[in-house]
Order: sequence, then C-alpha cells, then structure tokens
Amino acid sequence: MSGLVSIITPTYNSEKFITETIQSVQNQTYANWEMLIVDDCSSDKTVAIIQQFMEDDHRIHLIRLNKNSGASKARNKAISEVKGDFMTFLDADDIWFPDFIENSIATIQKTGIPFVFSSYRRSNEKLEFVYSDFIVPQKVTYTDILKTNSISCLTAFIDVKKLGVKLMPDIRKRQDMGLWLKYLKEIPFAYGIKEPKAIYRIRENSLSRDKKKLLKYQWQFYRDVEKLSIFESMYYMVQWMVRGFLKYRN
Repeated sequence: MSGLVSIITPTYNSEKFITETIQSVQNQTYANWEMLIVDDCSSDKTVAIIQQFMEDDHRIHLIRLNKNSGASKARNKAISEVKGDFMTFLDADDIWFPDFIENSIATIQKTGIPFVFSSYRRSNEKLEFVYSDFIVPQKVTYTDILKTNSISCLTAFIDVKKLGVKLMPDIRKRQDMGLWLKYLKEIPFAYGIKEPKAIYRIRENSLSRDKKKLLKYQWQFYRDVEKLSIFESMYYMVQWMVRGFLKYRN
C-alpha cells in the first residue's frame, strides 16, 4: 500500500476544534500524507495553532488567503496544489478514526472503484454522540446524489491518478455535491463503506441543517450548475426535501 494522500482542510476561526482535527490526521495508521490547510482570514488563534503543528510536522502546509472568500475558493485553492495520488477532505471541526486513510485505500484496491466514502458518527460540539450514526449506501450514482447527498466531505476519498484533479463549482453552498457529480458523470457509482470511519461535529445553528435557507441554493444548483429542466429540478427538489428531513432526524 503506497501513494501520497492529499488532505484538503479549509478553516475559518476554528481555534476550538482545529487541534483535534489535525491530531486525528497525525494519528492515522497510514503516514504518507500531506495536509493542505487553507485559512480564510481567521481572526482568532487558528493560524498560530496550525503554525505550532507545522514546526514539528512538515507534512502540514498552511495556505493563507488574502481576503475572506468562502469555503469554495478555500477548497479550490488547496485542490489546485494537490500533489497526491489520492485526494480527500476534512473540515476543521471534524475528526477521522485512525484507520480512515488505510481503509479507504484498501477499499479502492479491493473493489477497483476509484471513488469511495464512509459512514460516520455524528456528535454535538462537545463530541457527545446525541445523534444516530449516518450509515451510507453501498453504492451511490449520479442521480442518487441529485436526490440526497450521501457523500460527506469528511469521508470522500478519490483516486486522482485515475479520475484526475477537478475543482469544486464556485458557488456559495453545495460545492462538494457539485464535485461529486463531476466524478460520477465519469464512473457508474461511488462505493460506500458501511463502518463509520469519522466523526461529523454538528455545530450550533449549522446552516447545513437549516433546510429552509438551503432551498434557494439547492434550486439554483439544479438549474444553474447541473442545467436541469424545471420539471427535473422540481422532481429532485421534492426528493431532496424528504430525504433531508430523514437524514437529520436524531
């Protein structure tokens, strides 16, 4: 098992959580990785914390944006500098279990599927597991993602030797969904790993859980990014609303 893994982490005012996130990467059983952290003009101690880690671990790289630009531009800045054979994502408040990378690569090698993703546990900000685990489907196609995005940023793992490095669409929300769909236009499906391999921290007042605010972004995504017809967009919007409610029930 070999190959460099490029880990993309956007961060903004993450001083409360970034230490645990970085440590979860350092604790991986697979050691050949680079962590590309893009700071989006944090005003707290986030940068200082990252720089402390960098002094002792040269696999960690900090990229600082000149102005606050949002998650899409932050992630794309890191994607443009990827050197690895594999590309994966970890937000600055989430955590991987120690065998996440090793298991993801082993699954790609075993199945021959160049895009895999894992189930994950869901906690509150204090890492208390007050929500049920999110268990992913074993296979996810392009149309499945249009109905509900079962692939979370913290467990998506892509063999870019086979699929190439692609940028996320430059939109305010749903950038990750847009990237998954780019890849799923080229392969029959992504492969889901049933065993949870990460912890998704659900933040207070998280926009991703406020479905009313997301309605307009979802509609614009269908129409402007994927260029779906009004009828198709209405169909997938209904699917997304129903499945989104089920996804975020305790």
